[in-house]
Amino acid sequence: MANTAEIKCINKDDRYDPYERITHVGGYVTKQWKLTLNEAINYIETGEWSFYVSVGGKSVWVIVASRNGRKYLKTEADGDAPNNLLSLPECP
Repeated sequence: MANTAEIKCINKDDRYDPYERITHVGGYVTKQWKLTLNEAINYIETGEWSFYVSVGGKSVWVIVASRNGRKYLKTEADGDAPNNLLSLPECP
């Protein structure tokens, strides 16, 4: 069974493409953590970790999606663009 953690913040680069903007995700369980996008994708794909975000008081799962051959993270509740993740505050 996978460990579970809430993503509470992200880091973005200056690109305008929503599929390539997120560089890191982070949060805290017992201490603050921060992963690169590729590390988070790997943890989800191997089943080691499951991530979620809280949106409007509800938890939604973060999944790996692919567009134009590039993997990215989005929530199940999002359509094609990762809006729920992009709306999170910047990680320290």
